[in-house]
Amino acid sequence: MTDTMTPADPLINLEQVTLTLESRAGKVEILKGIDLVIASGETIAILGPSGSGKSSLMAVMAGIERATGGRVMVDGIDFNRLDEDALALHRRGRFGIVLQSFHLIETMTALENVALPLEIAGRAGAYDRARAELAAVGLSHRLHHHPAELSGGEQQRVAIARALADDPAILFADEPTGNLDAATGREVIELIFRLHRERSTTLLLITHDPVLAERCDRILQMSDGRIFSEESGRRANENG
Repeated sequence: MTDTMTPADPLINLEQVTLTLESRAGKVEILKGIDLVIASGETIAILGPSGSGKSSLMAVMAGIERATGGRVMVDGIDFNRLDEDALALHRRGRFGIVLQSFHLIETMTALENVALPLEIAGRAGAYDRARAELAAVGLSHRLHHHPAELSGGEQQRVAIARALADDPAILFADEPTGNLDAATGREVIELIFRLHRERSTTLLLITHDPVLAERCDRILQMSDGRIFSEESGRRANENG
């Protein structure tokens, strides 16, 4: 791997992280010795072909998948030392996740889809917060519509509102425009970057698009379970 840029104030610190999963053919190495330090407020793009380990790396950082080896430190907490209950508690409110598929509950309205995770987490005023978040993504007029009544772009906006409703420190976006047409995809990306700026979240963006990646502070290139290069994006160069 090339020399890495080491930011101050690390929010995420990965040291020689590996991930091995079982398959019918035997064990498969997904991540192979990942070292990565991410500062609070940074925007990071992860580029690479399908199967390179991008989504698995995100899952490990988000505590969804447990690393097989190495050390995963997030917000000063060693994930390897947490049991499942403690890990779930630590994840709550810290991470927002937006995926290519919207994963909305079809029988619930937009408002209910955003409010439900807040209610499960025991947050007071869940519906008031959900209304505010949907307003922030431009959907005040669609609160009581079900997913089938929303366009793809509107569904992804609901998913973004849901991801940000609990004020997470880190927003993970895994190919968030993959199911959208080009024009709608641009609108969604502009929304994600605007909300990142307004809320000072740390943003990790998985993408196949090098032009989009250039908008971030740093660009990580992955292949075969490894980060093989790292460079500054356009945003970092403009800020510098």
